[in-house]
Amino acid sequence: MSTSTIVIIAVALVLLAILLLVLARTGRRGPEGPADADGIAMVRPATELSPMADPMPEPTVAPGVPVSEIAPAPMPVVPEGPADPLTRMKGLGPKAEAVLNGLGIIQFAQIAAWREDDVARYDAQMGAFKGRIARDRWVEQAGFLAAGDTAGFEAVFGKLG
Repeated sequence: MSTSTIVIIAVALVLLAILLLVLARTGRRGPEGPADADGIAMVRPATELSPMADPMPEPTVAPGVPVSEIAPAPMPVVPEGPADPLTRMKGLGPKAEAVLNGLGIIQFAQIAAWREDDVARYDAQMGAFKGRIARDRWVEQAGFLAAGDTAGFEAVFGKLG
């Protein structure tokens, strides 16, 4: 090794020592936080730093009604016989019919038998058609159509299409 190489290494070591001394004198601490009076670093629990420290709120189906308070939906009874053309009801098109069929609803009699809690349960599953069951009075319409009362249906809801 040449003399100039030894001088460069010595200067680098001196500069490194000065840098370490300056850092030690400024009281700079590592990422674990400030030290207590005994010089022992205090570490915060990860939960204090995490933005997800608060527990997640319980999911809700309707505003203010937690999922845990809603009774599980009973499986719909698959009726015997062929499926009815649910699109005969006013306000119920092919896409809404497909959603109902996916939920096991294929006949007017099933809809006509819905109670208030059934309407709420199925309405929550209707996606883009939410609110249509009550607004378009599907239960009442289905009652007429399940009974074969076309005249009664047309007197209340207008001509069948």
